[in-house]
Amino acid sequence: MPFVRLVEDIDAIFDKDPAARTRWEVLTSYPGLHAIWWHRLAHWLWRHKRHTLARFIAHINRFLTGIEIHPGAHIGRRFFIDHGMGIVIGETSEIGDDVLLYKGVVLGGTSVERGKRHPTIEDGAIIGSNAVILGPVTIGAGARIGSGAVVIKSVPADSTAVGVPARVVRGPHIEDPSHPDLQHDKLPDPVAQAIIGLNERIERLESELAFTRHPGDSARPTLDGASDRD
Repeated sequence: MPFVRLVEDIDAIFDKDPAARTRWEVLTSYPGLHAIWWHRLAHWLWRHKRHTLARFIAHINRFLTGIEIHPGAHIGRRFFIDHGMGIVIGETSEIGDDVLLYKGVVLGGTSVERGKRHPTIEDGAIIGSNAVILGPVTIGAGARIGSGAVVIKSVPADSTAVGVPARVVRGPHIEDPSHPDLQHDKLPDPVAQAIIGLNERIERLESELAFTRHPGDSARPTLDGASDRD
């Protein structure tokens, strides 16, 4: 493994994790870093048809780091796994450069057929904690997947998807341009928005019902806000 790649991996952690203080700390205390190094060894063996040994190395990787990466998965440069416990990356997964994954992410398959059955994550995408991405879908470059989302359809580049099942709630024009990548607390909540809309509807219906029971106002409002005289 070229020395420049090792330095590049460490620098990527410094860029993406404000908790990183020294290179020695990163080198000795970041299981996400160790996991990707173990995976590169396993992947090299896999490509050279040493499948059993590659799987054994991947098994050791999982035991030591809590991160399960199939040796057949293709992973690009400057890949960072933050708090990686519980991450699962399937055999035909493809991950581009500068991708960030948080703990508990699953890149899983939905078929027992051989061939492409796991996700493709393009350059610069960010996958939030406990997100599950299933099948041969594509997460576009620079896209963000909210924590706990279940993605079963492709997500366009520079978009944000949240929810179960996930849906795109923000496009290329980010409303909050100040570090939106890591501000998971500011991701839209489609469930909460639906509940708010439902509550507003109930309030209008209760107001309408009150007027029908006490018709003291001849110009009582209707559900759309207009009066009977309009």
